[in-house]
Order: sequence, then structure tokens, then C-alpha cells
Amino acid sequence: MNMKNDLWRSFRLSALALCAALPLCAAAQPAAAPDTGWKGQAEAPRYQEDIFPPWQHGANNDATHKGFGFTVPEVDDMADFHGDLTAPKLVLYVGGNYFFAMAPLVAAFEAQRPEYKGRIFYVTIPPGMLVEAMQAGGVFTSGNMTFTARPDAYFAGLKKVKALITEGKLAGPAVPYVTNDLTIMVPKGNPAHITGLADLDRPGVHVVMPNPAYEGIARQIQISLTKAGGSALERAIYDTGVKNGTTVLTHIHHRQTPLFIMQGLADAGVTWKSEAVFQEQAGHPIEDITIPAADNTTAIYAGAMVRGAAHPDAARAWLDFIHSPQALAIFERYGFKPYNG
Repeated sequence: MNMKNDLWRSFRLSALALCAALPLCAAAQPAAAPDTGWKGQAEAPRYQEDIFPPWQHGANNDATHKGFGFTVPEVDDMADFHGDLTAPKLVLYVGGNYFFAMAPLVAAFEAQRPEYKGRIFYVTIPPGMLVEAMQAGGVFTSGNMTFTARPDAYFAGLKKVKALITEGKLAGPAVPYVTNDLTIMVPKGNPAHITGLADLDRPGVHVVMPNPAYEGIARQIQISLTKAGGSALERAIYDTGVKNGTTVLTHIHHRQTPLFIMQGLADAGVTWKSEAVFQEQAGHPIEDITIPAADNTTAIYAGAMVRGAAHPDAARAWLDFIHSPQALAIFERYGFKPYNG
């Protein structure tokens, strides 16, 4: 029986091949569908789940009762929204550059102020997007879910915070607390042999870079590229490279850069030093190449209370905490330095 089946299968395949070669038969075949990259069938995931966020396995959610767990990497995942929305006592909008430090920061704050235990909700997306969310009344839509989380305090670069105070969106004063430097993130082993910023424009090198339309870090990176190679290097990465496809721009730099690198989609990307430190501490196949001080650009992080905050006392308490010795010690674990201006 098996021999008959094998013979029939061979005959059928031969007949199909012959038919396809005949003009009349070929004309009768339906036109081939365009290749969309999807082959029309569901498949079990073949990726390594641990390279997809959230990377801290629930540590960034301080909710006391988490109920039914439903997180599927790459499919059902809200990695930049943290905590319980039911009745928060403090809502923070935090520029996503240190999402990884928020879990220990929140734990330390709640140990000092137990009345806030399980009642802190925070969002960690790029600062420009956080401003858009404020302008939208704190209303977010992610996938099929829409929710409202109006902020009590906002955290970003010092210049941005001061500008928003001037515009009347934030209530002063600005509270600076730490600084951060740039680095070049590469896959473990650095297969493209990147040694500095100038190598990002080498033939055959593909880079992933923050999008200037959304992410404040892009401004600092453009300054550093200009320091290292003049305006020609900056244009090569942020203009020519974008046009010819050797530069991919992100929308959420603090997560997409390492994710693209770990998936083999880029040879390098410029990020904050703290982000590379976190990835290395998490055990991901990431390392970084130091940018010399002469070419580097330092950011100053600051925060302020949102004008009309629903929880002003809680916002003040967090702003007092964020530059305390205990908070600064947590930041230093990830390569941040205390602000001493």
C-alpha cells in the first residue's frame, strides 16, 4: 500500500510539473498571490520569548492583587503601562529612558510611604509622546483598550521640563536629579567590529536610531555625531541612511533598539548608557562601545508636578524622594550619575 501511495505521489508531482510547463495549462492556473511574507498558515512561535518585553517579569507592576495573568510576548503585551488603574493615588509620566529603574524606585518609595502601596500607576514612553497624552487629557488607546490616566508629575530632560513650566503645563519648580551619557549598543561579540560613531557610516553597517520626531535622545545623538564626524556624519545617519534603508528609526527607543539588535535587524544603535547596562544585567546578548567624552553628550533628568494634578501631595512626595540618597543609589546601579548642578 505504501509503495502504491509513493508511486501515485510521484506521478502526480510529475504531472503537475509538466502541466505548469505547457502554455495552455499555465494559462488556466490562477495568478500567483503577491508575497506578503506571511504564508497563510498559523505557526507556533519560533522566537526566544525572553528577548521580547516586558523584560522584568512583572516587577514593574506594584499591584497587590494581579488576578489572572495574560501576557503573550509580541502578541498581548503592554510593556510601558505599569500598575493598577482602579484607583491610583499617584500617576507618573516618566520618560522611558529608565523604565527598568522604576521597579526598585517604586518599592523603595512605598517602603517609606506605605499608604501608596499598590496605588502607583506610571507610563514609560518617550517624553514627547507623554506631552501628547497630557494634551489628550490622559486618555490612551493601546490595541483594543482605551483608558484614562491623568498625570500628577512628569519626568524628562531638564530643558523640556523647564519649557513645559514656561508653557503652563507643569507647575514649578523643576527638580533635577541624575545625568546620563550616550553609548553605542551592539550585539554581544560586536560582529560588525564597531569602534566608534564614525563606524556607523561604514558600508554594510545597518543601524537603529531614535526618531527625532518622538524622542528627545535623538537631539543629543545628532550633536554627538556632529562632534565625531561633522555634519556629514550626522546627515549620513539621519538623512541618507534613512532614505537608503541602512538606518531604521524607532518609535520607542528604549525598547526597540535592543529588540532590533537581538533579532539581527541592526548591527548597532546609539542609546543611553543606562539602557545598555540594564540589558547586560538582564543577561541579554548585548554589549556597548564607550563614546569618548569629547564626542559624548550628557542629559540632565528632571521632573515637576503637573498643573492641576489630582494628587498634589503624592506628586510632591515623589519629587522629594527622586533626588534622595536612596533613589540616587538605585539610579547608580544602572550607570546614572547624581546631578550636582
